[in-house]
Parts: sequence; structure tokens; C-alpha cells
Amino acid sequence: MTYELAETPEVEPGTSASTRPSHRLRWNKVPEVTACFWIIKVLCTTIGESAADLLDEKAGLGLTGVSVLMSALLAVVLVVQFRTQAYRAGVYWLAVALSSVVGTLISDNLTDDMGVPLGTTTAVFAVLLVVVFVVWYRRERTLSLHSIDTTSREAYYWLAILVTFALGTAGGDLVSERVDLGYWLSAVQCALAIAAVAIAHFALGLDAVWSFWIACILTRPLGASIGDYLSQPTGDGGLGFGTVVASGVFLAVILGLVVYLAMPRKDVADPARVARQAA
Repeated sequence: MTYELAETPEVEPGTSASTRPSHRLRWNKVPEVTACFWIIKVLCTTIGESAADLLDEKAGLGLTGVSVLMSALLAVVLVVQFRTQAYRAGVYWLAVALSSVVGTLISDNLTDDMGVPLGTTTAVFAVLLVVVFVVWYRRERTLSLHSIDTTSREAYYWLAILVTFALGTAGGDLVSERVDLGYWLSAVQCALAIAAVAIAHFALGLDAVWSFWIACILTRPLGASIGDYLSQPTGDGGLGFGTVVASGVFLAVILGLVVYLAMPRKDVADPARVARQAA
């Protein structure tokens, strides 16, 4: 892959930076990708798995009813996210957590309610993600996470996030079905795969954009395996804490980390550095 994928689009002839379209925001709408980012991301995927199971079991709405409810909540939060003029940790991570739940439910509906094989759903979501990236790049000439500063780029970004959760759910369930390792070993397997992506990026020069999105896909089965290991009964290979306790613990940790980042705005991208990277 060429680094072109992480560059910003070229300025049209005769157009200076100061005369670019007025809808371009000064601030990037996504946080810095740090260790805290990945910790919260994994915890959000864990919440997505345990919360989806909890609502399906306890709320009595059924898989379809829970899907409609959570999709509506996600739509509301995304409206708030799009209306903000800069990155806001609380809104952003709430949107990620809800995207995790909805992505999980989309995959589960196709598999459990409609009987679509996991191999088919995995392939469909993989193709859909490629289509999103192709359209995104053709329209914006960039896939850079340092350039999520227009409404259209933000829309592509959140669509890609949602599809990665659905793909991670389907792909993770497919692997678990084919290779029955148990929750703990499945989590270790996913963690090693993410570590391999990190090594490929930092040591072998794998493009930052592709490294990010591959890791995003892999965090979904990692978080699901951790969530299942904590919540499922001991007889099934879990620790038996239950979905209520597991969801509560992870939600508390997420809130603590978000507050830690939001107070001094530790995860806000430095505009000067982003501008240098985009140049």
C-alpha cells in the first residue's frame, strides 16, 4: 500500500488553504490514537457484546426489538456527534459503544433470526467495508484519520466503524465456530493478531490507515471473548459474573478513562502537528 492513502487531498489549482470550502472544520473530529484509545475501544466492544446479550435476555424485547431500540439511540447520539464542531470525548465514545451494540445486533439478526450462514455474513460485511473505503477515497481522496474534519468524511468514518463491528462479530463467531478454543484462548489469539498488526506497522512499515482499520476489526472479537469469559457460567468456560456485573464493571472503567482523557483533553489532536502530517 502506498502512503497516498493517508495523505490529504490536493488543493485545486488557484485555491489556497484559506479559501477551501467553508464547511471544513478547524478541529479533527476523532481522538488521537493512543494506548488509551485502544483500551477504551476494546472495552466498548466488550460492552457491545455483554449489553446486547443483557438487553436480549432481560428486557424481553427480543432480538428485533432490542435492535430497533439501540439503532434509534445510535441515530440520536450520531446527530449530536455531527452537530459538535470538535471532538468531544463523551459523545464520541458513546457513539462508539452504541455502534458496537448495533453492529453486534445486525450480525446476530442475520445469523440467528434469518439463518444466514456466518461465512456468508462475514464475506458480505468484508465486501461492504471495501466498498465504503473505495467510495470514501474516491470522493475525498484521503482515508486519513487526521482529516475527519468535514461532514462527509465523518459520515464515511462512522459507517466504516459500524461495518467493522458487524464484520468483527461475524468473523469472530465464524472462527470460534470452526476453532473451539474457549473464551480465554480466543482472547489471547485475537490479542496476538493485534500485536502482529502493530509489529507490521511499526517495524515493517504497514500503512497506518490499514493498520488502524485491521486492528479495529480485530478488537471486536477480542472484546467479545473477554466479555463472554467474564459473564458466562463457569460450566461453559466463563467466570460466571453474569452480563449485569460484566457490563457494569466495563462501563465504569470506560467512564473513568473518558473522564481522565476529557478533563485535561489529553486525547485531542494537536492542530499544528496534524497540519504538518497533512502537508
